[in-house]
Amino acid sequence: MDGSEKFHFSGYVQFLLDHPLTSRYMGLYLYLTIVVLSIIVYKLGFARKLPLLKSLIIYVLLLIGCVILSVLALQLPIVGALFISAVVLIVYKIRLKLFKKKSGADKDA
Repeated sequence: MDGSEKFHFSGYVQFLLDHPLTSRYMGLYLYLTIVVLSIIVYKLGFARKLPLLKSLIIYVLLLIGCVILSVLALQLPIVGALFISAVVLIVYKIRLKLFKKKSGADKDA
């Protein structure tokens, strides 16, 4: 490596770096974005009703795991994958709710 090679970031990270308001705290914004999207995906796809202490342990481990995802997100499209996952799960939940509502209306008739 002769120093002329540029380090390539993923799209969202490059956006954060290029924007003047977010470039200074890019790592924090990246981490917070991944945490929010991970919580949404967890709640929509995997969460069950748990006791408070177990839920607390799950969220602490999720926060620790997001640190690893933040490092990987520098070059991999982690934010994009989490965003697409959240959208797919939201659509699934909406369709499931509409199907249950329709099935409940059919039983009453």
